[in-house]
Amino acid sequence: MQAVGRQANDPIFRAIEAMTALAEIFERRREVLARDAGITIEQWRVLEEISTEHFIPSMFARSRDSSAAAVSKILRQLLDGGLVTAAIGRADRRNRSYKLTAKGARTLAELRASRQAAIEAIWTGFSRDELASFSAFASKLSDRIERYSRGKNGRRAAAV
Repeated sequence: MQAVGRQANDPIFRAIEAMTALAEIFERRREVLARDAGITIEQWRVLEEISTEHFIPSMFARSRDSSAAAVSKILRQLLDGGLVTAAIGRADRRNRSYKLTAKGARTLAELRASRQAAIEAIWTGFSRDELASFSAFASKLSDRIERYSRGKNGRRAAAV
């Protein structure tokens, strides 16, 4: 097993630095896309979920490891912004049914178009082999992180 140092020439350390930088760049890019559309990343996620027509706030909160109150706040913001509407559920009057308004659909379409333009500008310059290698490595790394985080190595991971 390779010992991991904190030296700039350590390939593991360099890989971790590169992956950290990549994650930060992706997060900043998502923030810019959302901000340009006049919403937050969290609002974007909720809009995407509502667009599937299978949106259930409590399940969304659980899947995001968030509170129901936090999701309710986002829904109120989207309602106030005219991006979604809410109606009493037909089958269960305790539930609400959320739908995108025309403004919400336009906002989501603009976000998707901006995201697609960025994908085309950035990713299409790589060869199929480069993309396949990156995808394979990223999948393998993700699997290892998940296994480690679940404690399969006998330890709990705080962070990578």
